[in-house]
Amino acid sequence: MDVMGDKATLLETGRFVQPADFSESTGDLSQPMDRDETGEAAEEARQRLAAQTGDVEAMSVLGALLLRRGDLDGAEPHLRAATAAGDRAAANNLGVLLHQRGYAEDAAGWWRIAAVAGSAAAAHALGRHHRERGDEPAAEYWLRQSAEQGHALGAYALADLLEHRGDTGAEQWMRIAAERGHREAAYRLARALDRRLGPEGDVGDDHGAGAEAEQWYRQAAARGHRRAALHLGAILERRGALKEAGRWYLTSAKDGEARAACALGFLLRDAGDTESAAVWWLRAAQDGDGNAANALGALHAERGESQTAERWYRAAMDAGDDNGAYNLGLLCAEQARTAQAEQWYRRAAYAGHREAANALAILLLQGGDTAGAEPWFSKAAEAGSVDAAFNLGILFAGRGEEAVALRWYERAAAAGHTEAALQVGIARLRDGDETEAERHLRCAAGGGSAEAAYGLATVLDARRPPVPAHSLGEPVHAGKSECEEWYERAASQGHRRAQVRVGMLAAARGDVVEAARWYREAAEAGSRNGAFNLGLLLAREGSDPEAAVWWTRAADAGHGRAALRLALVYARRGELAEGQRWADRAVALGPAEVSERAARLRDALREELSA
Repeated sequence: MDVMGDKATLLETGRFVQPADFSESTGDLSQPMDRDETGEAAEEARQRLAAQTGDVEAMSVLGALLLRRGDLDGAEPHLRAATAAGDRAAANNLGVLLHQRGYAEDAAGWWRIAAVAGSAAAAHALGRHHRERGDEPAAEYWLRQSAEQGHALGAYALADLLEHRGDTGAEQWMRIAAERGHREAAYRLARALDRRLGPEGDVGDDHGAGAEAEQWYRQAAARGHRRAALHLGAILERRGALKEAGRWYLTSAKDGEARAACALGFLLRDAGDTESAAVWWLRAAQDGDGNAANALGALHAERGESQTAERWYRAAMDAGDDNGAYNLGLLCAEQARTAQAEQWYRRAAYAGHREAANALAILLLQGGDTAGAEPWFSKAAEAGSVDAAFNLGILFAGRGEEAVALRWYERAAAAGHTEAALQVGIARLRDGDETEAERHLRCAAGGGSAEAAYGLATVLDARRPPVPAHSLGEPVHAGKSECEEWYERAASQGHRRAQVRVGMLAAARGDVVEAARWYREAAEAGSRNGAFNLGLLLAREGSDPEAAVWWTRAADAGHGRAALRLALVYARRGELAEGQRWADRAVALGPAEVSERAARLRDALREELSA
């Protein structure tokens, strides 16, 4: 068998051909060297002349050339002749030819001959043959022979076999195949590394795995692997490299990857190019991407095109995307088609859509079906819906089951629900656990809750030491404390009590303009305390008529002190009847101290009027 020649020389001639279904990804035969048709014809003619003189290598090359072209009848005699002369490349290619004709066992026989003689390509083909027939030990033996000789396809096939069995050696061979240019191996190696990372590609402590995964995605994508281009785009998008991400999404989308077309659409939408986004979503949706169909539905819904939106939501649902049914429910709910909304919510909820289960529960609760709502809230909460956990807290609190409600509030708060954190903070304050209360109020305030910011400010305010007095009796005012900053945050969000408190703190600092601004803002929003304090401030500045206007507003809203002030104002003006009327009002409104003073004033005015 030593006449079969040197392996490296044979590989350089391009005489080894892979079976059609054993190639890397597309299943095509290995392609011949690039040359124009004239050059190829000249090469064929040259090899034919040499083959006619009995040149074994020429017979083998000519057979491989014809085999690649698909001329099986023309290739077979040349390959058989070269094989008979001991050419191992010809033996391998004869096996490929017979495999294509459907003679798998005959093909395996020739591959065995070539493999024993050292053909890595034949060993790979023989290993694949045995694997297809379920003989994994034999498959592993021959694939390992091929891989150890440096054959990329052999290394990949061996890695695939070992991975299927859960063998830890799979990654080593996948890496070898990838290093030898196998793009599917590069992609699968990247996916394996990716799976070691946290959700959304968070690398955690394993920064090396993240960087290496990206490297292999790049190599596979550069070789035309569309799914690798998709994943590379996703990595870059998370990093904020949106332009490069868009380029890889575009590459993948043009190769027919619907998910990349969908992702590209979202990138374009975020960049403000809705029309281009719609083009890519349409392409992805037509290829069966439910996410893209939902995006198109949402786009048309925003434009008020309800019928078109509904059509795309249905398309998403038909593509197996449960969001389609959920979105149909939302659409129907917006149009007050309650019965249909319930139908679609139920469909999505039964399919496991947690937010649909939550929405269904809310719909049932609004209809008065508390018993029907509770199990859906529970199902949604157990599936991870933070809103459902919060809603369960509200449900149980409404029944007076505070302990159960608190457990659900705590669960929602732990997942970052702002209002739930506020409720836990309030409950902990009520229980006297100020430390836990502060922690939850900080979380809620940080999440944007004005009520939590105000609550946190009051907790901190209660801890503040008394303001030290100046030696001349005037208070010393330092910079703003943390509690003032939280009051201001709540006030800037429209919290009326916080606005009044910020005004009071500003007044204490002597900043009358700032105090008036916050009092006025609170008063105009309906705060009777704000109106009363603004009146006090204006009265001190000598603006009694305007002060009376704000006190009137406060008194009409039920502020007893404001009513007493008005009674005094009118008494001083000599309008005794009007003063008596406001004194009566102050007596009714209270509190006790105010009622007592107002009663004395009222009696005095009555005596004056009757005199």
